[in-house]
Amino acid sequence: MPFIKTISFQNATGKLKKIYDRIKGPNGHIDHVLSIHSLRPHTLEGHMAMYKSVLHHSGNTLPKWYLETIGTYISQLNSCDYCATHHAVGLKNNLKDDEKYGEIMKAMQLKNFEKVLVEKYAAGIGYAVKLTEDHHNITKTDIDILRKVGLDDGEILEINQVTCYFNYVNRMVVGLGVDLEKGNIGLSPSSGDADDWGHV
Repeated sequence: MPFIKTISFQNATGKLKKIYDRIKGPNGHIDHVLSIHSLRPHTLEGHMAMYKSVLHHSGNTLPKWYLETIGTYISQLNSCDYCATHHAVGLKNNLKDDEKYGEIMKAMQLKNFEKVLVEKYAAGIGYAVKLTEDHHNITKTDIDILRKVGLDDGEILEINQVTCYFNYVNRMVVGLGVDLEKGNIGLSPSSGDADDWGHV
């Protein structure tokens, strides 16, 4: 049980009910990471807008599986089992390659991605780790290194934003005791449309 009260889909009314209708999954399922906002629906709107923009937006150019890799790994580093579990499923579903998925998950255990990802993707994860664990020591040199290995500034922004999002949500989940669902793990928005919040 979470540390604070939440309102279920069945008991939602008004603005919360309207938002729940937009984000619900199969059989009216609402992920616990979303229902934790139920006492302040406006924060749920903000969360969903950020989530869709950084991870599931058609305007992003980096592969979704790679963004999910960053999210899963950052969640592991932040000891957020809820997000690590959900987004590992998202990674697997988007990668569609069980062997590669196993290699990436092993790389997370070893904290070394150089043998399983191309250089620019491994460097991007290195930046994400530094942004999470040592952000006050990031300088322009760190960005120059990412450019040198082939990431353009828009891609660097995507890596930055998905990393920042997961640092936010990991702390929210852990800080409010959000518990893992028994089913419907790894649901994600049904499209890249910014206004489509439905989960499948």
